[in-house]
Amino acid sequence: MQKAKQPYLRIIPLGGLGEVGRNMMLLEYKRAILIIDVGLRMPEEDMPGIDYIIPNINYLKGRSKDVLGVVFTHGHYDHIGAVPYLIEKIGNPPIFASRLTKGIILRRQEEFPLQPKLEIEEVKDGSKIQLGPFKIEFFKQNHNIPDNLGLFIETPVGNILHTSDFKFDPHPIYDRPTDFRKLNDLARRRILLLMSDSTGAENEGHSFSEKTIMENLEEIFKQAKGRIIAATFASLINRIQQIITLSEKYKRKVVLEGYSMKNYVELAKTLGYLKMEKNTLIKAKEARNFPDSRITILCTGAQGEGSAALMKIANKEHKYIRLRRDDSVILSSSVIPGNERTVQIVKDEILRQKAKVFHYKMMDIHAGGHGQQEELLEMLKIMRPKCFLPIHGQISMLVAHNELAKAAGLSEKNVLLIENGQIIRLFANGISVEKKRAAHYYVMVDGLGIGDIGEVVLRDRQMLAKDGMFVIVAVVDRQTGKVKSSPDIISRGFVYLRESKQLLAETRKKVIAIVNKAAGKGGAVNWAYIKDEIRNKIGQFLYKKTQRRPIILPVVIEV
Repeated sequence: MQKAKQPYLRIIPLGGLGEVGRNMMLLEYKRAILIIDVGLRMPEEDMPGIDYIIPNINYLKGRSKDVLGVVFTHGHYDHIGAVPYLIEKIGNPPIFASRLTKGIILRRQEEFPLQPKLEIEEVKDGSKIQLGPFKIEFFKQNHNIPDNLGLFIETPVGNILHTSDFKFDPHPIYDRPTDFRKLNDLARRRILLLMSDSTGAENEGHSFSEKTIMENLEEIFKQAKGRIIAATFASLINRIQQIITLSEKYKRKVVLEGYSMKNYVELAKTLGYLKMEKNTLIKAKEARNFPDSRITILCTGAQGEGSAALMKIANKEHKYIRLRRDDSVILSSSVIPGNERTVQIVKDEILRQKAKVFHYKMMDIHAGGHGQQEELLEMLKIMRPKCFLPIHGQISMLVAHNELAKAAGLSEKNVLLIENGQIIRLFANGISVEKKRAAHYYVMVDGLGIGDIGEVVLRDRQMLAKDGMFVIVAVVDRQTGKVKSSPDIISRGFVYLRESKQLLAETRKKVIAIVNKAAGKGGAVNWAYIKDEIRNKIGQFLYKKTQRRPIILPVVIEV
């Protein structure tokens, strides 16, 4: 047990633990707060109409003066995507990010013209900054986006190392390999707590090197007779560079399709992270001027997103591009959990049109940016931390990573499994979890609305999507309080009116009986009570008849 007087540091994850995405972490010493990343995640399938899910920052309410600054590890949306929604709410604190990450944050901010202009201080490998009691040193880590930085944080209770998303790639393309000398130097400064990326913790072995991916992609380029259509994440700058380099080698022009793809490529090119010849890029309508064997189409949509370029091409909705028999379609991404069905749909649609499909299960044409078990264990052995906290992953990933930590020799009492909102106390000689918990429920973004879609609204949307809506309009005589004519009924997504005449007739009789019974009691009529009676009793009746629960909207009009 730690003594009450012993100084401690609070660690509060507001996202990223127990889920993939929405990464946001707070470090708090006394009242001084350091924020690491402000990310978003995509909605789940049972969240109709929701655009994004962002961290819940109720813990920071009224505490903007305590926030010393925000440091970003890298430019993926699960680490920077919630900035336009939250940065003003936390008082526009100082921001620190690498050059590419800074560029992506500022470009995204342009899509929100009412948000304040951001001032971001640029940092790089080796940069050191002091924010109150926190001294932060940035160090380079391999990932699948350039300018990814891990964090070495000196605090009053001890040193913390935050790995960021990482992998150990001995032969990266267009990047330097992991600097193991630097990692060992950091380890010699004694790591009290290691917070390490867990996304690949359930996968045995070692992640693929980008060199292997490049060699396999080149085999496709060698054999392709027609166009190559390569779909990948717009933020996967290294993969985009590989596709462009191979296209130039095999005398192909490159067409960019997808808003985010064009945006990322333009930004990365401007900042010098993408290299290409002057005339490599052409517009889609210009592709008809070249033989198919000299065209590469680089697009978004490897996850089967309905609005992405690849799905538009597969569904014959693209203005200029139609699939052909000799096309080779490369899906250069692994399937994000939850997207299996949509990816299968797009693959099937491509194959129906006789084009070839190449994906990561057929050959090694995609390497994730996350270390697998061998790399995670190696990081643990290098750092030799006293305490360990797995971050960035579903519960099963965090559990698997904890098992690796124990295998590396860490004491079980110093290895934690926590979820969003749980508060850690880090002492110089150990770690514990507070009983109280910070607010961690989902904050959903729907259009311009942030957090106004709560559980009740979402449940209504789910019911509408599942069982539809049933509107009952009753016209009532103001003097007698009784129904004047047969109630009108509108059904959307519940039953087809023309084929449900018996059900509707019985419903109308019940509505008339409910209203007339209430009116027959005399005195002032409580229409709110009558509406509730219609909603409840007709709901029970419809469920008994159909085993469905539509949303029932009673409308009573007095005339």
